[in-house]
Amino acid sequence: MKAYRIQIGLVLVMLVLAALACGGSISTANISSAKLSADADGSSQTTVFAQDQIFYCIVQLANAPDDTTVKAVWTAVLVEGADPDTLIDQAELTSGDSTLTFNLSNNGPWPIGQYKVELYLNDKLDRTLEFQVQ
Repeated sequence: MKAYRIQIGLVLVMLVLAALACGGSISTANISSAKLSADADGSSQTTVFAQDQIFYCIVQLANAPDDTTVKAVWTAVLVEGADPDTLIDQAELTSGDSTLTFNLSNNGPWPIGQYKVELYLNDKLDRTLEFQVQ
C-alpha cells in the first residue's frame, strides 16, 4: 500500500512538472468582482445606460502577480443600425492586486439596444457583463 502511494505521488509530481515545462503556469489570480457603472469611481452601479453616457467597467483583481493581464472586449449585441455582435472596442491592462477601470465613450449618442463586455483574465474568458442602452 505504501509503494502504491509513492507511485501516485511521483506521477502527480511528473504531471505538474510536465505542465510547467509546456508553458503552463499555476496562478491564483482572480477577478474578485466586476461591475458596470455610470461613473469612474463605481458609485453608480447600473446595467442600463442613457444614450449620452460613458460606460465604465470596474474590475477588482485579487491574488494577482504584477504581470496579470485583464482584457475588456466591448460588443454591440443587438442594437439599432449595426450587425448583431459587432465588436466595438477592446482594451488590456496589466497589473497586480488592484482596481482596474475600463471605459468606453462615443462621439454621438449610443444606439439603443443590448451590449456586453467580456472580461478575460490572462487570455481566458472569466465573465460577461450584459447591459442596455435606453
